[in-house]
Amino acid sequence: QVQLVESGGGLVQPGGSLRLSCAASGSIFSINVMGWYRQAPGKQRELVAAISSFRRTNYADAVKGRFTISRDNAKNTVYLQMNSLKPEDTAVYYCNLEQRSVDYWGKGTLVTVSS
Repeated sequence: QVQLVESGGGLVQPGGSLRLSCAASGSIFSINVMGWYRQAPGKQRELVAAISSFRRTNYADAVKGRFTISRDNAKNTVYLQMNSLKPEDTAVYYCNLEQRSVDYWGKGTLVTVSS
């Protein structure tokens, strides 16, 4: 199957930056979409950003202009550069890979934005 391993979460002050990484392994097809979702306490999981194999991107309105998603197809890795972080960005961030209508999820990494 597919395994996703996230890294890069942590505690950061408002206005700071973090970079998340997610490495995929296993049966990866060349055409897929990788993305990041987040879930804050008491809220539903929501899309943050996604990028296709052809590098077409999609962002949630709340992060446009602050977050940048990118990928390295040779390494099956997706990145999320998060700048100008706000307390409301605090959440568990989950990596997602969708291929052939099947979704795979990482275990999540906690991002806490607090002074």
